[in-house]
Amino acid sequence: MREALLARPPAARCGPVWAAAVGKAAASMALGAADALGSSLERVLIVTKSGHLAPELPSLPGIEIHESAHPVPDERSLAAGRRLLQWLGEVPPAVSPLFLISGGASSLVEVLAPGVSLAQLEELSARWLAEGVAIAELNGRRARLSRIKGGRLAEELAGREALALFISDVPDDDPAVIGSGLLGPAAAGPDRIERQVIASIDHAMEGVAAAALQRGLTVECVRLRFAGEATRLAARFAHELLIGNTQVRVWGGESTVRLPPRPGHGGRNQHLALAACKLFAGYPDLSLLAAGTDGTDGPTEAAGGLVDADTCGRLALAGLDADDCLARADSGTALSAVGALVHTGPTGTNVADLVIGLKLPRAGT
Repeated sequence: MREALLARPPAARCGPVWAAAVGKAAASMALGAADALGSSLERVLIVTKSGHLAPELPSLPGIEIHESAHPVPDERSLAAGRRLLQWLGEVPPAVSPLFLISGGASSLVEVLAPGVSLAQLEELSARWLAEGVAIAELNGRRARLSRIKGGRLAEELAGREALALFISDVPDDDPAVIGSGLLGPAAAGPDRIERQVIASIDHAMEGVAAAALQRGLTVECVRLRFAGEATRLAARFAHELLIGNTQVRVWGGESTVRLPPRPGHGGRNQHLALAACKLFAGYPDLSLLAAGTDGTDGPTEAAGGLVDADTCGRLALAGLDADDCLARADSGTALSAVGALVHTGPTGTNVADLVIGLKLPRAGT
């Protein structure tokens, strides 16, 4: 965030500036903006997921913080939406609006379209998530229920200039899809908003590759983003890792899981990791991490799961069966029982999910 703003012409960083940061990366984006803009930054509005704040936020000028709901919106989302519209109306004519948008904004902030109730929004959001609807389609459906998504918030600017910077968690890094198009192109025609995606899953994958190379490991990043059902992806990743020629293989994207009527505890990355460990039996050199880059996996506090050839055996000793846990969407319970959950806490970013495969003989073998 800081680097993106410092790369702009000095005149573009002159104030006064008011910033609205919405999404799971809102706190870190706001802090980066403050580093780059200094005294030019006069007001900061933050809407983020509960627990995703940063201790440095109170030092920001004119700071206003709203913690909201994710992945299913609730009344806090509507309150945040009302405040966002009010804030936009308060921006003085001489002030430059700066919008900092990241994944999670779809749920965190909302103003409902006429005729849509909060109960309908909650029911539809929960149903679509349970059905495993892919993120691009999911965000498109959300936008149709909204008065501010799908480019409609851009219309509220009434033609004034603004800058919108995005951290992307969606395929093709399309501002019309990020946050269900909260700051996407105006639905009614051209606008005067400059849009720039400053970070995506590619940056995260490059970071993994750099860390692997520093450790003397060979690495390959699969550039095509993955999507689809988690169990099928697990089979693909295990096969590619097994037949590949590198010690580290990195994938980025977002899987889906279709939930049973009464699902257990877990998230899509935990589900993918549990499905993969079933295929690792007899391959002691294989291990796999699947995790959300934001530090959370679905409705859980874990980022994901880390599994190897022994995971299924440890599950059996714990009296659990991987197939049964997958059928009940209870991967979190299974991985927790064998110490295979990964906890990072909120990371300050959100660029979809990372899967990292390792093919390396164990010490002493």
